Amino acid sequence: MKPSDLAGYRNHQVHIGQSKHVPLNAEAVPDAMPVFFELLEQETEASVRAVLGHFIFVFIHPYMDGNGRMARFLMNVMLASGGYPWTVIPVEQRVVYMNAQEQASVNQNIEPFAQFIAWLVTESLNNTPVAKI
Repeated sequence: MKPSDLAGYRNHQVHIGQSKHVPLNAEAVPDAMPVFFELLEQETEASVRAVLGHFIFVFIHPYMDGNGRMARFLMNVMLASGGYPWTVIPVEQRVVYMNAQEQASVNQNIEPFAQFIAWLVTESLNNTPVAKI
């Protein structure tokens, strides 16, 4: 990465490996991010804010690198704001996680993604090891 890629929103098109989703073009990102933040401010339910916040952040893909890590961090901050436990997406669940995101972004069906996050939160609440599915 170039040093200029580390400051501010991305200024080039990015592509997500093994995904059919093409994030917003770089020129749209500065306009999309304030709308994203307004959406989060208006949503009162932390669990909804967490799912939508994670999904929309990745959909926009505002940075050249680290978008997934940032989305998972934001998801957890929003979950914690509602009293939910910190929730980790296990490496063993990566395929399910990525497929659920693909369904949401490419097929406009966020339900599998929301169900996956709800399942992980429930597992965290129960303090049980996450089972492989």
